[in-house]
Amino acid sequence: MMTRTVVKRRGRPPKIARTIPDTRVALIRGGTAILTEQGFTASGIDGILKQVGIPKGSFYYYFDSKEAFGREIIEYYGRYFARKLDRCLLDESLAPLARLQAFIDDAARGMAKYDFKRGCLVGNLGQEINVLPQGYRQQLSDILIEWQQRVARCLGLARDNGQLSAQADCDALADYFWIGWEGAVMRARLAKSAHPLARFAQGFFAGLPK
Repeated sequence: MMTRTVVKRRGRPPKIARTIPDTRVALIRGGTAILTEQGFTASGIDGILKQVGIPKGSFYYYFDSKEAFGREIIEYYGRYFARKLDRCLLDESLAPLARLQAFIDDAARGMAKYDFKRGCLVGNLGQEINVLPQGYRQQLSDILIEWQQRVARCLGLARDNGQLSAQADCDALADYFWIGWEGAVMRARLAKSAHPLARFAQGFFAGLPK
């Protein structure tokens, strides 16, 4: 009976393709959590890699620089938050204004879950925009406009079904909502309380044209 001889190959083991998406996603998710809490300038690559448990060599396999990494995180967060908005604002079991309140309640629970250490990544980065890489300003502005349009469509439904005045300017109201909302989120982090979110919601709904 012949015995097969196994010849061991020297050098680095071959890359396993199935692990590549997992590593990249882990980096982006870990980076999103840290940037949402600390901002861009205060977040170091070494700290992100330590938390995620990935060596630095792997980071530079996927991203050329921290700037490129940041752009990917912003894009990821924009899509993630848009889905959160859609879950509430497209919920046909609720009246349109109740959908907006559901989003506010969900956001308050999310902030409380992390002891109000995390806010809105887009809002956080907006506060340090003057020291961020070129191009971030437009990317952040585009995301805010996209979110704003979602709220405007929801308010438009409220106008159509009589919850708002037929003369309500839903685009302007949505613009006002996001300006106030980002401030309320920042204040909630400062106070470590959902009270600023509730106070903003109360004032916003009370001021809608009926």
